[in-house]
Amino acid sequence: MGYSFLRKKPLPKGEARGGLKRVLSVIDLTAIGIAAIIGAGIFSTIGEAAAKAGSSIVIVFVIGAIVAGLSALSYAEMASSVPLSGSAYTYAYVVFGELVAWIVGWMLILEYAVGNIAVAISWSSYFQSLLQSWGISFPLYLGRDPLSLWRDAQAFLTTGDPSLRAAYEAWQAAPRLLGIPLVANLPALGITTLVTLIAYVGIKESRLANNTMVILKIGAILLVITVGAFFVQPARWHDFMPRGFSGMMQGVGAVFFAYIGFDALSTTAEEARNPKRDLPLGILLSLGFCTLLYIAVALVLTGLASYKELAVPDPLAYVLTQLPVSNSLRNFLSAVVSLSAVIAIASVLLVFQLGQPRIWYAMSRDGLLPPFLGRVHRRFQTPHVATLLTGMVVGVPLFFSSMQTVVDMSSMGTLTAFAVVSAGVAYLHYSPPEGYAPTFRVPNIPGRWLFLLLVGLGFFVAWQMEPEGLKALWNLSEGGEIWRYRVLLAMVTVAGYFTVRYNLSLLPVLGCLSALYLIVELGVNNWIRLGLWTGLGIGLYFAYGYWQSLLRKDNS
Repeated sequence: MGYSFLRKKPLPKGEARGGLKRVLSVIDLTAIGIAAIIGAGIFSTIGEAAAKAGSSIVIVFVIGAIVAGLSALSYAEMASSVPLSGSAYTYAYVVFGELVAWIVGWMLILEYAVGNIAVAISWSSYFQSLLQSWGISFPLYLGRDPLSLWRDAQAFLTTGDPSLRAAYEAWQAAPRLLGIPLVANLPALGITTLVTLIAYVGIKESRLANNTMVILKIGAILLVITVGAFFVQPARWHDFMPRGFSGMMQGVGAVFFAYIGFDALSTTAEEARNPKRDLPLGILLSLGFCTLLYIAVALVLTGLASYKELAVPDPLAYVLTQLPVSNSLRNFLSAVVSLSAVIAIASVLLVFQLGQPRIWYAMSRDGLLPPFLGRVHRRFQTPHVATLLTGMVVGVPLFFSSMQTVVDMSSMGTLTAFAVVSAGVAYLHYSPPEGYAPTFRVPNIPGRWLFLLLVGLGFFVAWQMEPEGLKALWNLSEGGEIWRYRVLLAMVTVAGYFTVRYNLSLLPVLGCLSALYLIVELGVNNWIRLGLWTGLGIGLYFAYGYWQSLLRKDNS
């Protein structure tokens, strides 16, 4: 009994026969992956990356796709062998046992529910910008959360910063009830309510809404690419790597997060018609398609404007203003970009709002969460209680959430799941359990000598690029940002020990290391928040989940 938290979920002997409706084809699953990947990243992050990397952003996107692809391969293998709802939570349960699975499930709350807070806030900003482009003014006190608006208003009184005057005036203009200003981000609350209702009503309705939004946003992006291609100046690509190799690599971090989301389709495993075949295909097809689309957008962007001009919040809309076309066509294209951004982000919100309830559904079915979260609606055949709870978890914090903190915490949870799934595949290649027969396999490349070769090559490149920085790595008196590279060195050393000793499969090991390195890049404050979140999760597990799961197993 004392070690039951290490007990693993047995590999399923067939497909789950729960109450969810199997309606999703490989096309639907690919559309879900595309919907989750193509969001705000292609409309904003791409500009920041292009400003750092110049025309070499094309290479940056390829590198980002490889890094994301390493985790995607592991997800594809696990999805083909464990066709159950729950995504990384379920995969961790099969490989590492109950406690690790709980921690991963707890981290996935950061990716889906907490991440959707950021998505809803982002959608609200784009929606308000779209209204402004149509000449419709939207009161700021109805488009911001009260906490951030109050902070900006107080900052204006303290500093007199003119950029904060609008916030101060909005705070003063807000209607009051018993002296309390009535401030709320109504667009964010509205879109959250709408997608929650769609997810509640059924997977068929969610599929239709998602596929429609995916078609619209891809069509809009292809229109911009096609029109922009006629005005591209190839001479702008000649200065291919304006800030050198290090400048190019600085764009990788920003670009990688534009690929996050492909794992969301694995949460719908029990609603897929043929999960063992279609889930791996959906994961890899969506990632490959989005990579090609990102590269095409990057080429057009850097061919239409100087990389120095692209560090703006809306780079696609900006480059369209540089086109030598009529004002009517320019305004039409700008409206298309704004509308496609609103559609793109709404589709991300819908997919993540589908994903979180299904993770809670799986955890409830395993006895780790209360039984009511595992209830399936008799008519709609959706985990309706978990869906409504997800809507509340996303909607309520919109009143006091910090955008940047929410984004970083969502990234931490996502990357933790990536690292665990990749490590799980590496372990399964080393010691596969009885009955492990995935229909898709990550190429099993023995990593003993190749890993050492790659580490040696990495040190050689670092020595050629920044020899002084490499020397500082060994100088313990050096502080500052050098600690990040020391943490990376420690992780590589640990991974190298296990890889060399057990000759682990190379690709999943690299996928695990890539995810862990990007977590390190998110900074100490986020590590502290992640530690506190993890501690809270473990406390809840031993206060409730451990005992309920134990009771369930004893009665079975």
